[in-house]
Amino acid sequence: MKDYIEERAIQIANYIVENNATVRQTAKEFGISKSTVHKDVTDRLSQINPSLAAEARKVLDVNKSERHIRGGLATREKYLHQHNM
Repeated sequence: MKDYIEERAIQIANYIVENNATVRQTAKEFGISKSTVHKDVTDRLSQINPSLAAEARKVLDVNKSERHIRGGLATREKYLHQHNM
C-alpha cells in the first residue's frame, strides 16, 4: 500500500473519532467519495492500526444505527419549512 493512502486512512479515522463524523461528512471534508472513506476505515486501516480502526468503527456503527432517525428529522424539517413559506 502506498504511503499517502496509509496517511489518508489514519487522518480519516482520526477525523471521524474526534468529530463523531459520518461517512458523508468525512468524504466532503477530505474531497473523496463515501466508498473510499468506507474502504479506508474498514479494510485498509485494520491492517495499519487495528485499535484506531476499532474506534472509528464504533463511531460509524452508532451513526448507522441512528441514520433512520436523522432521515426522519430531515424530512420533518423539510416539510415544516415548506409549510411556513
